[in-house]
Amino acid sequence: MSKFRWLVTGAVLGFVAAHFVNQTTEGRRFFDRLNRGFEEFNRAFDRGYHEAEPGSEDDVESALGSLKAKSDR
Repeated sequence: MSKFRWLVTGAVLGFVAAHFVNQTTEGRRFFDRLNRGFEEFNRAFDRGYHEAEPGSEDDVESALGSLKAKSDR
């Protein structure tokens, strides 16, 4: 229970600190850059997910199977 309390306390303090940082001009610029980075990552992840070939899951499974076979030797 003590670890959970520390986790919640840290999260609350983090939100309070972020609120105060966001009130400054430099803080808003920081969070804007951070949000742009998250959005760029999400777009790249989404694009990669949708561009995956339909049979690529089979390729991964066969590659993992061959690695497992090599490690069992």
